[in-house]
Amino acid sequence: MDIMTPRQKLLLYLAVLPAPTLIHQPALLAAGFAFALLLAGKTRWRILSRSLIAILAFDLSVSLGVVLVGLWQGRIDVDWLLLANLRVLLMAYLGFWFIARCELLAALEGLPTARRLVTLTIGQIRTFERVLGDFRLAFDSRNIARPRLLDRRHHAGAQAIALLDKAMAQSTEVAQALRSRGAFD
Repeated sequence: MDIMTPRQKLLLYLAVLPAPTLIHQPALLAAGFAFALLLAGKTRWRILSRSLIAILAFDLSVSLGVVLVGLWQGRIDVDWLLLANLRVLLMAYLGFWFIARCELLAALEGLPTARRLVTLTIGQIRTFERVLGDFRLAFDSRNIARPRLLDRRHHAGAQAIALLDKAMAQSTEVAQALRSRGAFD
């Protein structure tokens, strides 16, 4: 039983999201993250897994850059690394937790432009999920045994090229459709 409406959840999320940027103590951020994990209930590990996957590339590249600069200067700022990574993880976790617990379209009731944009975004996500599923099924059907790493890498490259081509081809149409419906007015 939910005690909050979707709109209240959205407003709470928007109010809480900037909080990690105001906290500069890693221990407090870790405590906040532990509290969020505790409140998330049974879905906490699935949300954590999604959050970690989502921030992996960003955190690795930023952390590696900070470590390289630290090595060059002779001092690695471990405190900053810990603080930044905890902050990003907490914010990503809050985002995935919000998406898992709130019906976003219901939360945007009364905001037609925002609902339109979210509907288009969800439609694009579903389209790309279907295309990826089709790619995987086609790849699996062509391979009797488990494919080599090189073959999987080539397949992933072909998927990325196909998805980028599809995104580029559809971007003009989507922009024209949004403009004709007054989304940018």
